[in-house]
Amino acid sequence: MTAIQSAGGVEMRALSMTINGAKVGPMQVPAGLPMIDFLHEYVGLTGSRLGCGQGICHACVLIVDNADGTSEEVRTCINGAHFFDGKTVRTVEGHAKRNEQGEVVEMSPVQQKFLEHFSFQCGYCTPGFVNATTVLLERLKRHPIAKDQIESTIMDALNEHICRCTGYVRYYEAVKDLVLSTPGLVKDAA
Repeated sequence: MTAIQSAGGVEMRALSMTINGAKVGPMQVPAGLPMIDFLHEYVGLTGSRLGCGQGICHACVLIVDNADGTSEEVRTCINGAHFFDGKTVRTVEGHAKRNEQGEVVEMSPVQQKFLEHFSFQCGYCTPGFVNATTVLLERLKRHPIAKDQIESTIMDALNEHICRCTGYVRYYEAVKDLVLSTPGLVKDAA
């Protein structure tokens, strides 16, 4: 990574990554730029929300797709954009299917269930819940759980996400419905 000084004395560094399946960069961005600012200001993806700015509320999380096929949530308000250099990430904008004009033609199963269950009110925290639930479902596809583990597994996956409008019940109900209705996520009782 080559650093250069801008005319204003700000250290600039090259940054490249894959976001929602599209190559981004290389481009020069300020060293230390928070990832959420990179997404909003440089790439035009504003779905991730800056809630607390301290990594507590998880409204800002995106998904990092690891080389081993696993995925994980990473907070964008406390991690610099260069932490993601060379990585493959997904934002909430990358979940729905879109046509050639970029219009949403089909929501992801997670987004659809959240709508069906009226899970959110203001929607500010929803991108974080969508990404967390997506990571959970991907994990369960690799490692199904017993039916009696569903509620505790959902609690563990969503526990750190803060919603100031709802009592979380509808988010949790939507995720439980989705887990139970998606083949292969729950082990058959033998």
